[in-house]
Order: sequence, then C-alpha cells, then structure tokens
Amino acid sequence: MPKSKRSKLVSLTQTDKKGRDNKERIFDEVRSNLDTFRYAWLLNLDGVRNQVLQELRSEWAGSKLIMGKQRVLQKALGDTIEEEYKENSSQLSKLFDGVVGILFTDEEPKVVKDYFESYSKNDYARANSKSPIDFTIPQGIVYSRGGQIAEDEDIPMQHTMDPTMRNTFKLPTTIKKGKIFLEEEYPVCEKGETLDVRKALILKQFGVACSEFKVGLLAYYDNKTTSVEKL
Repeated sequence: MPKSKRSKLVSLTQTDKKGRDNKERIFDEVRSNLDTFRYAWLLNLDGVRNQVLQELRSEWAGSKLIMGKQRVLQKALGDTIEEEYKENSSQLSKLFDGVVGILFTDEEPKVVKDYFESYSKNDYARANSKSPIDFTIPQGIVYSRGGQIAEDEDIPMQHTMDPTMRNTFKLPTTIKKGKIFLEEEYPVCEKGETLDVRKALILKQFGVACSEFKVGLLAYYDNKTTSVEKL
C-alpha cells in the first residue's frame, strides 16, 4: 500500500467560515474514504435530482457517495503527482467531466458497471432542455394528464387550478359547468424544441416525465493496484 499523504497541507479557496468548514469536511471525507474502500468511482451526475441521490445512497448503503464542488474533490485526490493523496490518484482528478460524484465501494467493478448501465429514471424535462416529444392539450375539458390517456381513465383537473392555467401557464382556459375548458386544442411544444420555464412547468403539471436520467461512468481508481481505469 502506498504511503499516505494525509498530513500534507493543501490550501482550499478562502471563503466564509461556514463554506470553508463544509469544504474541509468534504475534503477530509474523500481522503478518509480513499483509505477505507478499495475502489473510487468517478460518476457523471449531470441533471441529478435530490430524490435520485437519496435513492442511490440508499441502494449503496454499504458504500459512500460524495458530491461537492469540483475543485474540492480534485484537491482531495490531488491535482499533480506531488499533491496526490494516493499513488496515481491525481490521474482520477484529471478525468472530471460535468457534475461529478465519487462512489467509494468494495464491490467488484463488474457489479458497479452492471448496476449503473441498467439504471435509469424517468424525469421531468427542465427549462433549456430539448423536448423529446410533441405535446398538445386537447380541446374540451382539461384532464389531469392532458390527453395522454383515455378520458375514462383520467379525471378532470380541479377547477381551483384555473387561475394557474391562465395566469402562470398562459393557457386560454375558461370555466364551464365547474370544469376547466379549452375552446380549441393548445400546442405546448414540439419534439426538439428548447423548453422555456413555462413550458417545462406545463409538462410537469400534466405528468409528462419525458426525460431520462442516467449515471455516466467516467473512471475508477483501484487502491490495491493504484491504477486508474478510464471508461
């Protein structure tokens, strides 16, 4: 096992005390887990939501998933050979891409690969993302799923939502016999269109989970062999 460099002083960006304390905590956690687990996996988590993070941490309860500011994570691993905490850990530091988390685990690489290659979550599209579908709200009574399922399987949207439909979503709705109504169909978005905040909110309101979230595997560090495997 290579010599530990835990005692080496590394300067973190100066900030307020609370922010500095959090950076130091994450820095120490990364190094502590490098000492504890055999593997350190670099995961791309672009677009991850808190609920998904909680699920991942629950399913990998025997391991440790750490997220934090990229520079803090890189500093903990070491930017250069001179600063690296473990032999070759600076090689992992150079492979950061996007929003990154580090999964520390003793599970064999095949187990980790199989899990994340099969893992996906349907999610609501966000503002500035591309719409993967065409979505149009049909003419007539406005139902909770906006025409995605048959009317006899759906329920009319509550009339109390009409102000939100008109004022927030800018839909030309009216109230007829206590139900929200559209005089004609309303095209919300087309496939490939860049969504603004309003359209993303409309899709979420009607339960259109048309985006898919997947975890990207970037690389992993093996504490036993001190090698980095790029994926």
